Amino acid sequence: TGAGSPHVTGDLDTVRKAFVEEFQRINLNSTPGDAAVLRILVESSQAKRGVEVGTATGYGAILMGLGFERTGGELITVDIDPDMVRTARDNLKKMGLDDVVTVVEGDALKVLPELKGEFDFVYLDALKNDYLKYFKALEPKLLPGAVIVADNTVRSARSMPDFLKAIADDPKYLSTTIRASEDKRDGMMVIYKLK
Repeated sequence: TGAGSPHVTGDLDTVRKAFVEEFQRINLNSTPGDAAVLRILVESSQAKRGVEVGTATGYGAILMGLGFERTGGELITVDIDPDMVRTARDNLKKMGLDDVVTVVEGDALKVLPELKGEFDFVYLDALKNDYLKYFKALEPKLLPGAVIVADNTVRSARSMPDFLKAIADDPKYLSTTIRASEDKRDGMMVIYKLK
């Protein structure tokens, strides 16, 4: 485990499992079902570098962080709200994932173009009408085989017609919408970059 891991006498996995189960989720957090799908997608695709847009208090980042820890990768998560950023950093530190997940405070539309390197995993869960802008900022950095997940694409479809059309019309991407949770009566679009 990394330098930021909790100093516990018990088993780290047990401590982490309890922390996740007892996590005080807020409305902005991913549901447990959605977060589980995100972790599965990270691990099964063997993703190494991910970006999350919209951290909230870090529940989704924690689950993805566990996946990236197992792949030897890293996650950068961006949120504009200083209180959310502070809470997310604290939660990630408690989980011993602060060496895997970096929380960046700022406006994603300014932060994303500045990010260096290539990415093979993206999770969009911030302002719905800005999904296409987030995507366009990251698209030049996406590796072939990258997985992009966009949350709330059922109930918020009217807020992102440009994004949905761009994905549907581009032969480089294969996409489908899944519902991993009945909690919110919504869905996530899972997008795969073919080439």
